[in-house]
Amino acid sequence: MVSIHLFCVGKLKEKHFAAACAEYEKRLGAFCKLTITELPETRLPEDPSQAQIDAALEKEAALLFQKLPKGAKVIALCVEGKLLSSQDLAAQLEKWTVEGASSLALVIGGSFGLHPSVKERAQLRLSMSPMTFPHHLARVMVLEQVYRAFQINLGTRYHK
Repeated sequence: MVSIHLFCVGKLKEKHFAAACAEYEKRLGAFCKLTITELPETRLPEDPSQAQIDAALEKEAALLFQKLPKGAKVIALCVEGKLLSSQDLAAQLEKWTVEGASSLALVIGGSFGLHPSVKERAQLRLSMSPMTFPHHLARVMVLEQVYRAFQINLGTRYHK
């Protein structure tokens, strides 16, 4: 069974997002070993300089790299990433597992995104949409898309 690790910068506080995540965590239990790790978002002043933002992202990246499973295929969620259909994402995840990947790591940054080193480490830079979403909503969307990918690969009616 493949292990899927979801790394998220910042705590999920909103009950409605937490409930949605819990539902997809439950559903995904039949298909993978899911681990969600919340990384602390570095506190910044109200109007941070670019240097302060860069330092915060670097600090968050260093913590992420300590926690990433060895040999995991990394998917960095970022605005400039590739837009994939649900079917294409399902095909990519299936390809990696067929090739022997036992661990996949999806990374959602905080409000300032991800450090360039995280994006460089990723085998896939993925954009959810050209629109901007709160990173807490992105967590729900990613879990739903991973669940959908398993359903697509099984050929079920979930994906219409």
